[in-house]
Amino acid sequence: MTNVLEYLEQTAPRVPEKIAIGSPEYSLTYGEIWQEAKAVGSFLHSNGLYSQSVVVFMKKSPRTIAAFLGAIYAGCYYVPLDEEMPAHRIGLIFDTLNPQAVICDETTVNLLDGLSYTGARYLYSEISAFPVEEAALAAIRDRQIDTDPIYIVFTSGSTGIPKGVTGCHRGVIDYIENLCPVLQPDEDSVFGNQTPLYFDAFFKEVFPAFR
Repeated sequence: MTNVLEYLEQTAPRVPEKIAIGSPEYSLTYGEIWQEAKAVGSFLHSNGLYSQSVVVFMKKSPRTIAAFLGAIYAGCYYVPLDEEMPAHRIGLIFDTLNPQAVICDETTVNLLDGLSYTGARYLYSEISAFPVEEAALAAIRDRQIDTDPIYIVFTSGSTGIPKGVTGCHRGVIDYIENLCPVLQPDEDSVFGNQTPLYFDAFFKEVFPAFR
């Protein structure tokens, strides 16, 4: 295995109707999150994004994780932000990244107006309905290697200035493959998530479930 998306791709065709990620408001099945992630990836690719940072600025929800996966499908790396982060901190992150694209939702799209960001903004509800381009996604996959970055998570740093930490496919895969024999989850296991999605610790709940 060389790509974290393989976890989802091996599970979704087998149990497409099973709930993958749920919240008090709604749930996504494995089939739904797979479809939406590929749609987001196809949209980003169609807009010329590859090997670039894609900021995901959304309320914590199942579709936020689908947006993360969509950025990976496009051969990009996602940068998670939270609606409750101070505007000053978000501004510093934008200044560091200079991202070309932000995926947002109805709760965050207007918050961008008060930030120092002038790039493209995409509503998840719109881009997740984009037609999936399987051939394009396959071509992207052929170019990817296991050391390609898949995310940048910003820490506060000892000085209070946000500093980005990069994760790659191989690092996440090795972590999950060593974690699962310890946890010993099965198909009836349910993982609870309390970790904010802008911390990489949420991998411990999401990717074992996909696996």
